Amino acid sequence: MSGSVENAQKFHDVAAFADLENGKIQSFSIEGQSLILVRDGETVHALEGKCPHKNAPMEQGAFCHTETGEGVVVCPWHKAVFDVADGRLREPVALDPLQYFPVIVREGRVKVSLKAAERETPQKLNGDEHVLILGAGAAGVTAAVTLRQEGFAGTITMVTEEKDLPYDRTALSKTVLLSDDASARAPVLREEDYYKTHDINVVHAKLRSFDPATKMAVLANDVELFGDHVLIATGSLPRHLGIPGEDLEGVFALHRERDAELIAAKVKDDQAVTIVGAGFVGLEVASLLRQRGVGVTIVTPSEIPLERHLGREIGLRLRQLHEDNGVAFVTDAHVVEIYGKGRAEGIKLSDGMRLPAAFILMGAGVVPAAETIEGLDRDSEGAIVVDQAMEAAPGVYAAGDVSALRYEGKTYRIEHWRHAQAQGRQAALSMLGQGGRLPVPWFWTQQFGKKIEVLGWGEAFDSVRLVGDIKGFHFLATYMQGDRPVALAGAGHAAELARAAVDFEGFLKADAQN
Repeated sequence: MSGSVENAQKFHDVAAFADLENGKIQSFSIEGQSLILVRDGETVHALEGKCPHKNAPMEQGAFCHTETGEGVVVCPWHKAVFDVADGRLREPVALDPLQYFPVIVREGRVKVSLKAAERETPQKLNGDEHVLILGAGAAGVTAAVTLRQEGFAGTITMVTEEKDLPYDRTALSKTVLLSDDASARAPVLREEDYYKTHDINVVHAKLRSFDPATKMAVLANDVELFGDHVLIATGSLPRHLGIPGEDLEGVFALHRERDAELIAAKVKDDQAVTIVGAGFVGLEVASLLRQRGVGVTIVTPSEIPLERHLGREIGLRLRQLHEDNGVAFVTDAHVVEIYGKGRAEGIKLSDGMRLPAAFILMGAGVVPAAETIEGLDRDSEGAIVVDQAMEAAPGVYAAGDVSALRYEGKTYRIEHWRHAQAQGRQAALSMLGQGGRLPVPWFWTQQFGKKIEVLGWGEAFDSVRLVGDIKGFHFLATYMQGDRPVALAGAGHAAELARAAVDFEGFLKADAQN
């Protein structure tokens, strides 16, 4: 850095260069500004110390190199990835970059200016084009934000049938139900001013139909919308079991914010709730309701919850965690009827047993919300099949729960928040003619204060290599298909999983050698 720049800014002496361990993140605070220093060989980078998504401490994350050699830092909580050189966002969950600060190394001392460096404004692109986004969840909003960040200067229209601004759906089953009915709200992904400032037109209306051949959408109010590029990000809908009584009052499915509002308002702390299904959402809701004092019974055909995803030992530990906190499991029968006069009063099981309940929560999974979409290739569940550019047809893309990704000869549906965001970002880059890579899917679950993270494409496994303390929720698990590792799961190993989120294959190879 030139002497003139140094003289024009105030630089703070932070550390000795020799004290910075190569390849490690170290945290500092200067005049109340939290920042991290990262030494990469002979170069030192200074970045904002808190992730812009949820203020996670970046020093607990990881610094590593991508498959192509670029240095990145990874958020420990939700695995957002940032370029170490300038803080540029490389992968969600965050929607904003990290601030980065000028650094000079002189006479063995590392000095940092607290005046954040300014990034170069991207070149304006495709100003005469219109991008139409059908859906305003993780994939849709991330696509819109990415387009503006990468310089798209055309028109963006985003259609949502929900009444409110796009929000963080993960909060519904992880935190919102702990609130009282007055504050049962999920945080918005962007404030209203953002959409106005960045000229993103949010239309609140229901989609009636979309024709990929003409790229024309028709809304319920008869308005027609055309896009040069169209992203289908309509998400999913709760799966129905097709049993009597599903439409009774007092039967809920936690899928949208209004569902959380209803549950928080109607379910009282001294009542009993029956949850049908022991998937991730069902278990997370059980955890939240028990912490409020609500009695919870889970009905599931599987003796071990999440065994297909996490294996027998971790599944058993999760069941024990729930039972230790007062959750009851019924696993030797399935639900055949919800009974009640006018409103739900309980469930009837296949063995004839009747379980009374004040409320019933259906957690039988989701199906793609693609009934308004004409044509396009579908998988067995009705999801829209896309390639790695997220393209389903020329100029038509799909991302999130409504999509099924064709990857390395197989088709995957990844129904998780971060991957929906990654797909939305990939679709936006594809619209701009830019390349990109889809990261290995990562998701997390939090139950009774215990967090488990999972990396992988959901492939079947036949053995699990476990290292650490499952009982204390401090472990790493490698899932094997024969001799081939296909997934990772862990608790209490945020930094290791952050590295694996960037270079999955490299992490597995290094782990195998140790």
